Amino acid sequence: MDEKYTRPKQKWLDSVESTIKRFPERKNTFTTSSHIEVERIYDSRDLDYEKKLGYPGEYPYTRGIQPTMYRSRFWTMRQYAGFGSAQETNKRFRYLLEQGQTGLSVAFDLPTQIGYDSDDPMSEGEVGKVGVAIDSLHDMEKLFDQIPLDEVSTSMTINAPASVLLCMYIAVGEKQGVPIEKLTGTIQNDILKEYIARGTYIYPPKASMRLITDIFAYCQQNVPKFNTISISGYHIREAGSTAVQEAAFTIANGMAYVDAAIESGLEVDDFAPRLAFFFNAHNNFFEEVAKFRAARRVWAKIMKEHYKAKNPKSWKLRFHTQTGGSTLTAQQPDNNIVRVTLQALASVMGGTQSLHTNSRDEALSLPTEDSARIALRTQQIIANESGVADTIDPLGGSYFVEELTDQMEEEVNKYLDRIKEIGGAVQAVEEGYMQREIQHNAYETQKRIENEEEIIVGLNKYTLDEEVNPDLLKVDEALEREQINFIQQIRNDRNENAVNQSLEALRSAAKTDEQNLIPFILESVKAYATIGEICNVLRDEFGEYIG
Repeated sequence: MDEKYTRPKQKWLDSVESTIKRFPERKNTFTTSSHIEVERIYDSRDLDYEKKLGYPGEYPYTRGIQPTMYRSRFWTMRQYAGFGSAQETNKRFRYLLEQGQTGLSVAFDLPTQIGYDSDDPMSEGEVGKVGVAIDSLHDMEKLFDQIPLDEVSTSMTINAPASVLLCMYIAVGEKQGVPIEKLTGTIQNDILKEYIARGTYIYPPKASMRLITDIFAYCQQNVPKFNTISISGYHIREAGSTAVQEAAFTIANGMAYVDAAIESGLEVDDFAPRLAFFFNAHNNFFEEVAKFRAARRVWAKIMKEHYKAKNPKSWKLRFHTQTGGSTLTAQQPDNNIVRVTLQALASVMGGTQSLHTNSRDEALSLPTEDSARIALRTQQIIANESGVADTIDPLGGSYFVEELTDQMEEEVNKYLDRIKEIGGAVQAVEEGYMQREIQHNAYETQKRIENEEEIIVGLNKYTLDEEVNPDLLKVDEALEREQINFIQQIRNDRNENAVNQSLEALRSAAKTDEQNLIPFILESVKAYATIGEICNVLRDEFGEYIG
């Protein structure tokens, strides 16, 4: 008899063999998307409650980071939005806030993400297409027009030029009369996953890490309520990783940022409480719940035992979740509403702190107002009508979920050990280790879909002869010319001497490692230097990374 089975369970398994001969199971082996085998049933198991689970709000936070979780307040409903001009995106923000959204999340266009102005030849054809175009402080002022920054928490998905966009946000708050210490939100600021999975990097790793730790130090002193980084597994998963790889590589990157901050002279408890994470949610419901629970436990142990952090806030893995963009299909887009609902529910059952739900039409275009509203209503129905927010960690104690959480933790730690052997996350990125692991899994997943070993409803099974797509949002092609005209007007109207002086001061500071660059970037922003001008100064001094 297999020792992992109790005698009653083995007796039951033996008894069902005759049934299986008459009604064969659908597969010989059932697995999660991370290739963890799923047994036929799970039964009673001994749990070391204090070591493995703890109570909500207590180490190791398997069951949640707050003692009351959603019984006190729901997660932040933070719909991701941004397209076209700052004025157009401002209208969408205000619409979503009117519909009950509780936090803003800004999507920037591709030129902004890689530090180019809208009139740069490199930006041609991309202005305002996948997010909002932000060239200068004037655009940021329009983006948050009539939105009080002391009442709204804002997340900004920006990485290589994160320091510039953060300074623009600080400057807008100052113009609104909001004290800097009252600004709340999150800046993604996670460059390692750009090298691994996404590609919107500018500078080499060492210079990028300097900017990140400068943000840590500046915000710890001046913007204490702002989350200085959102360590992102989302894009790792979108590139094709498993759930285990997503958690492991994200945590490894988190450790690299902690190491860099400590090396720069910061004390771990000075910055660790403001670290945040960003995860994906896919369709394998129980695996996603177990992933979130395991990740909290792994991070808590690392911060307490490895880094010797003393502040319990430093041990907590706080995270935002976005439903899986790569799971959405262009075929039968209404099916995506069901997928997103499952993913959102898994996120809530796993204890997320904030959530973005994708819209049904995002495999085809930027979301329309109607689609964005349905996505937001999905969260609101889960929060107010399902009852899942009324108790904490409602799947805790499930034989299956606890076993899967343990297995996910074990597999994550195997990857962390391998990355440690390589020399840490930065070295693993430079050697291409994580990239190869993700690429291999993405290739194998695609093969399974093509062979119909993995069913995607509406894509490789239950298809329609003729697809009927909803009305799609189209960005006006005239926007690019308007944005170019506007940035040229800004250059004509600003004080050019103030711009040049601020940029030269930034250049001088960047030549050495002795000064924090954020105050110099902030002065350039206030003088209405553009994102391209600021990033070009740093390009000159730091160079550009060629992946």
